[in-house]
Amino acid sequence: MRKSLSVLVVVIIFISLFGILGNAANYQWKIQHIRPTETSVDKDVNWLVDQLKERSNGRIVIDIFPASQLGDYTVVQERVGLGDIEMQLACLGTAMDPGLMIQSLPYIVSNWQEASELYATGSPLIDVVADLLKKQNLKLISGWPCYFGGICLTKEPPSPADPDVPKNIKIRVPPQKSFELCAEALGYIATPIAWSEAFTSLQTGIVDGAIGAGAEGYYANFRDLAKYFLAVNDHFEMWYFYMNLDLWNSLSEEDKQLIQEVATELEKKRFTVAEEEEQANMQRLRDYGIEVITFTDEELAGFAKKNKDLVWPKIREDIGPEIMDAVLGQ
Repeated sequence: MRKSLSVLVVVIIFISLFGILGNAANYQWKIQHIRPTETSVDKDVNWLVDQLKERSNGRIVIDIFPASQLGDYTVVQERVGLGDIEMQLACLGTAMDPGLMIQSLPYIVSNWQEASELYATGSPLIDVVADLLKKQNLKLISGWPCYFGGICLTKEPPSPADPDVPKNIKIRVPPQKSFELCAEALGYIATPIAWSEAFTSLQTGIVDGAIGAGAEGYYANFRDLAKYFLAVNDHFEMWYFYMNLDLWNSLSEEDKQLIQEVATELEKKRFTVAEEEEQANMQRLRDYGIEVITFTDEELAGFAKKNKDLVWPKIREDIGPEIMDAVLGQ
């Protein structure tokens, strides 16, 4: 009798423990993005996290770290590859692989329709980016389209529509050769500075402007310093949702499918509102007292031609001829 009672007690304890463990989250991960809370990307990352938790019945729990709380996006990119952090949604650093400059090649697209095709998950460009990220032990899951890039300045530029006129204005560029050459092609003096140091550099006068972001980024970060925003459309800004590749490979096929499904939904949802939001952010700059300088299609085509003639050949070897040809269809 006592033996039967002991067995019964063990069974009850086992069932209780199983129930507790069954209700616990299988995964507790971290994800970083690079904007403050309540911005569009923050809201979308929260949507992503909430959907994954809900659709996994609470098994996938992800803690969000906004505003680069875990470090500059380039540092976190490396940390995700090492497995210190599980996920990030941000732009890509190219220091470890110059081939990744292909995704921010100046004037690779000229409008939102072209961008929605070239930057969609499954396109030749995104397949190339995914293959390159694998070398850093990163699994590319989906993209998050932001805006077309522009230039913010603290002083008025001479002949802003003419790229052949030297502006004699030093501007911050991301530490990436393509941005440096693009800035020079548009008539500016390029100074490579990390994004995390850009505000201080503008504030102290080390530079008088910046390239590498768009209206949203400049409003969020530099609206108290900038006087002008030039919508030169120098590059298409795409951010990427990726995670540690080893972690991805350890997941069940069902969990992989779930994460991919939710992430792809987010990408498609974002493409439907990004262009309208870009215009809204330019209006926010105007409302804040910043002069927004726009350009005609002909002027934008002139910027694009100069970059394609001068910049593209100079970075072809850095990116890799085979990558350029695969993406551009040459």
